[in-house]
Amino acid sequence: MIALLVLKEKLKQFYSKYSIYVTLAVKFLLGCLTFALISGNIGFMAKLNSPVILMGLAVVCAFLPYGVIVCLAAAVVLAHLSSVSLELTLILAVCFLIIAILYYGFQPGDSCLLLLTPIFYHFKIPYAIPLLVGLSGKPVSVVPVGCGTFVYYTLLYVKQNAGILTNDASMDITQKYVQIMKSLIFNRLMLAMIAASLVSVIVVYLIRRLSVDYAWIIAIVAGAVAQLAVVFIGDFVFDVSVPILQLLIGTLVSMAIAGIYNFMIFSVDYTRTEYTQFEDDDYYYYVKAVPKMNIAAPDVKVQKINSTKTRRPAVKEENR
Repeated sequence: MIALLVLKEKLKQFYSKYSIYVTLAVKFLLGCLTFALISGNIGFMAKLNSPVILMGLAVVCAFLPYGVIVCLAAAVVLAHLSSVSLELTLILAVCFLIIAILYYGFQPGDSCLLLLTPIFYHFKIPYAIPLLVGLSGKPVSVVPVGCGTFVYYTLLYVKQNAGILTNDASMDITQKYVQIMKSLIFNRLMLAMIAASLVSVIVVYLIRRLSVDYAWIIAIVAGAVAQLAVVFIGDFVFDVSVPILQLLIGTLVSMAIAGIYNFMIFSVDYTRTEYTQFEDDDYYYYVKAVPKMNIAAPDVKVQKINSTKTRRPAVKEENR
């Protein structure tokens, strides 16, 4: 444990010293993952699939706010879809506009969640996002999480139905619009995952605010169980098929990620909890104080000690 605390302090010192460069690196990596995910799923426009273009976009993202990165990613998605289906491009442009209204109307400031949610879905660990949001955010933060979930399943739908979308002669324009709208909005698996995220965020948020020992750990476990319960209910009621092994492994990995986040942000020593009370003219105050687990990083200084110089023998002066 001491070694982990020392590592934590070293990381904090490193970030405080090089925060600008760390932020640039994080944005660059996030841009790389975002555009690689877009290219891998709906890379229909060959010009935008060039590694040079993708790296260039990622470099640009390193110097942009997260909100602008989201807009740039949306523009790239629409550019790819325009070469496949103009109908889908128009529908998705309207959906992106609605997402922007919901996001900036309810929870501005969590733009990174719109990017991280599809990435975590791609790596089969989407259950980590609600846990992290519940630990660090508010229930309203489920809005960007739900929008990110919608974006991921939209990309998945386009990837799985590219042949149908490019076949303009298979159905008339009205039927095509209706089919696309039904597939995007009434996707039962997507709705079940959004519901699971909502329930998990609320459960984690409410429990981690309680004045009980190990509240954050209890919140992580309860939030993971809540997600599993909602997914299982969706499986039985709405016939939503989720591979059990993938679900369990993803949940365990998500809990581990949330546990690491808990250790880095909210590591406290409940064995040294103190209780105190005081009063003023209007109230009595009962305070529970839990000290943080901090340890100073060892400051190792190497002092060079010069080796003893060999004395030269004294030169005797000759008597003249």
